[in-house]
Amino acid sequence: MNDVEKNRYINQTRQWLEQVVIGLNLCPFARKPFQKGQVRFAVSDSRNVETLLQDLYDELEKLANTPASTIDTTLLIIPDQLDDFYDYNDVLDLADALLEQQEWVGTFQIASFHPAYQFADTEADDPGNYTNRAPFPILHLLREDSLEQGLASYPDPQAIPERNMDTLENLTETQWVSLFGGLPGATR
Repeated sequence: MNDVEKNRYINQTRQWLEQVVIGLNLCPFARKPFQKGQVRFAVSDSRNVETLLQDLYDELEKLANTPASTIDTTLLIIPDQLDDFYDYNDVLDLADALLEQQEWVGTFQIASFHPAYQFADTEADDPGNYTNRAPFPILHLLREDSLEQGLASYPDPQAIPERNMDTLENLTETQWVSLFGGLPGATR
């Protein structure tokens, strides 16, 4: 993959982060590190799980060896595989196993985003699924310390998922089209 392609994936992901995650305030902790330039955007050009896990390890290692003031969080963008959400979920299990194997549990955690993200016991077109929908499969590498600081300073963090659902359910048709390319369930 050449630099032009990587930059295109990064720019699309950055736009999603700015417009959806930060713009809709789906994650109240995202704005600060983004504005400080502490969000790393990395693109995996892997086409198989083994190479992807190596890329994941490399990014976690980079995070472990870099101060949070420089890189607080990393979005590992996976444009060339894991289009199927169930395959992506299988990789999440392997990613969590890597955290355990490297004794990074409690230091890092991985949040998941996918173009076809679907929470258990929901329909595919449920608006709530869009809280975790992104233009590409993404493994979001978070520092536990940063997450705990954000949660401690935020009033009623347990209300965030419900607030996000309300936000999405109250989007206008124009906002759905602008942010997600169409209404939930609409054929695109």
